[in-house]
Amino acid sequence: MVLTGPLIRRRLALCMAAFFALFGALGGRLFYLQVIAGESLQRRAQAQWTSESVVSPLRGRILDRNGSVLAISATAYTASVNPRQVKNAARFGEILSPVLNMEAEKIAAKAAQTGRSSVVLKRQLSRETAQQLKSMLAEHRQKKSDALEGLVLDEDSQRFYPYGEFLSQVIGITTIDGVGQSGLEASLNDFLSGKSGKVLGEIDGKGRALSYGKSEYIAAVNGSDVTLTIDATIQGFCEKAAREAIEVNSAQSIRILAMNPNTGEVLAMAMQPAFDLNDPPRDDVAELNRRMRNTLICDAYEPGSTFKVLTMAAALDAGAAKLSDGFYCSGSVYVEGGRIKCWGKPHGAETLAQGLQNSCNPVFVELALRLGADRFYDYLEKFGIGSATGVDLSGEADGIVIARSRVKKGDLARIGFGQSVAVTPLQLLTAACSTVNGGKLMKPYVVREILSPQGQVIEQGRATVVSRTVSEDTSRTMRQLLTSVVEKGGGKNARVEGYSVGGKTGTAQVYVDGVVSSDTHIGSFIGFAPMENPQIAVMVIVDRADVAIDYGSTTAAPFAGEILAQSLAYLGCAPTQSAETLEKVQVPDVTGMSVGQAKATLQETGLDCVLDGVGAQVIAQLPAPGADMAEGSLVMLYVEGAQAETEAVSVPDVTGLSVVEANRLLRSYGLSMIVSGSGMAVSQIPAPGEMAAPTSQVRVEFQPP
Repeated sequence: MVLTGPLIRRRLALCMAAFFALFGALGGRLFYLQVIAGESLQRRAQAQWTSESVVSPLRGRILDRNGSVLAISATAYTASVNPRQVKNAARFGEILSPVLNMEAEKIAAKAAQTGRSSVVLKRQLSRETAQQLKSMLAEHRQKKSDALEGLVLDEDSQRFYPYGEFLSQVIGITTIDGVGQSGLEASLNDFLSGKSGKVLGEIDGKGRALSYGKSEYIAAVNGSDVTLTIDATIQGFCEKAAREAIEVNSAQSIRILAMNPNTGEVLAMAMQPAFDLNDPPRDDVAELNRRMRNTLICDAYEPGSTFKVLTMAAALDAGAAKLSDGFYCSGSVYVEGGRIKCWGKPHGAETLAQGLQNSCNPVFVELALRLGADRFYDYLEKFGIGSATGVDLSGEADGIVIARSRVKKGDLARIGFGQSVAVTPLQLLTAACSTVNGGKLMKPYVVREILSPQGQVIEQGRATVVSRTVSEDTSRTMRQLLTSVVEKGGGKNARVEGYSVGGKTGTAQVYVDGVVSSDTHIGSFIGFAPMENPQIAVMVIVDRADVAIDYGSTTAAPFAGEILAQSLAYLGCAPTQSAETLEKVQVPDVTGMSVGQAKATLQETGLDCVLDGVGAQVIAQLPAPGADMAEGSLVMLYVEGAQAETEAVSVPDVTGLSVVEANRLLRSYGLSMIVSGSGMAVSQIPAPGEMAAPTSQVRVEFQPP
């Protein structure tokens, strides 16, 4: 066939078009590989001929105020596998299964992931396990066996807590990856964690290091050390007391808080039930969350009589009450038509100091009403009630206070003795400290100092005055009054030989399904020592003790006294009183006796008593007969036959009293007054001593003096 010119030109054009099309395709592909996908391909290529190992930083330590290590990162090991080097995944899994305590099939499945150059088998191996694996590797290499080819051991870190179940809710825990999960480990994670480093090296197609390859090491930056205000020794005293208290009282939980009342430094936080930081119950998430909760700052509760410390301080400071004031307790008082009972038998005539010693509810109802809503709320705000303290721990609650604009007279009366208000333990103890430290509300803090790995101070805690609550004169008076509660009142079980101790007991209500329970309470005690210049404050809360009498004076005060005694000796506080050895006496059996007989029997033995209920006969006692107690201690007597709501009362004698004083006395009995004239009371109907039903009216004639 003869090729003519036009045919040749067509074929040449086709060849040229095919050439240019091929050239364009190759050029386009080259452009795509070099420009569009170049960066991605470069990363993939680099990943194939380089290996990258993470260098874990050493997590910072957590220390107590004296340098005792509470949390530290210990050396651990990670076992991983390079699947590209594994010859027989099934055999690989069988050999390692008993050492790693893993199923052989699970190990084999990881070793068969040939698309990856490194797969973690197990983290945080002990030094012993790592050494066993190293010996196995050496043995197989000596035998020229490739059964464990691809196994890699790297150093890792594991969080270790030397004290185990100690300050557990405050310190918190980390995840298996070393990230803070709760407590200070979580809130200070940015300081503690540090910054990871890495090692880069060149490898061949099977992931083996090239002998002539380059490597680069980027060092890790270790975490910062955190020093707390916590004193491990005082924390130990509190931990021991918490364990004993929950066992002795068969309680649902125990909370103990210790702090320096002058600076706001938290010295101890102990809660039971707790958990071992080295072995948290990770398999039960609900239980772990419950035990990790720092209930000293997260949970608000009705404090009961410990709140009376604040009411008393406010009334004295505002001039609403004087030490010379007299009161009368008939066992109850009526406010806005509602009856408010005292906690036990009527106390009768009493001074202001005796009202605090007896923890008499009607006295504090009177003080709250004298203050009035505006003045009382002004003091509550100064004390920080209803607001978070600002402590450097996460999860703090504000507490609950009825809005000033909505509070009623009956609410105010109940707030006066610790009901109709909810506080956190830290909030209440911080406020109470201000009544004995000269009137300064201190901001509590737990972190004393954060130091970088180079020893530079990153953050430092310091004493901070939030507000002025009461005057120094009022604070001085409160120290005297609170000392009398321990020496003469319901706090006797917290006495410490050789030291002046002040404090206040409390027995708070518990709500079950939204209703106040009559069978169980929250017993508590707040104590300070030495009262000449308080150096330590302690709060003990016993939640729902399963004992016959669960008042704070018997469930909490003894443990607070134990902590104070140990702490004062440890802190080097010299005794402030002449040491009088308190002899131990045996508690007699007074059950079945009349109240008068029981008191006489106890007094003959050298003991005193506190009554629960209203009645003539003792039906139970705590401690049980035969127990040893220090001379002068209190025995709780449970009496039966509570006064019925409709039972008649004996009309008190109001002659010689002013209109205000007569009205106050009659009101404390549940009676109302009809006034005739003015001045001082000269006569009354019904006459003194006559029996009248509660809410009856008494006509009183007044004449000028």
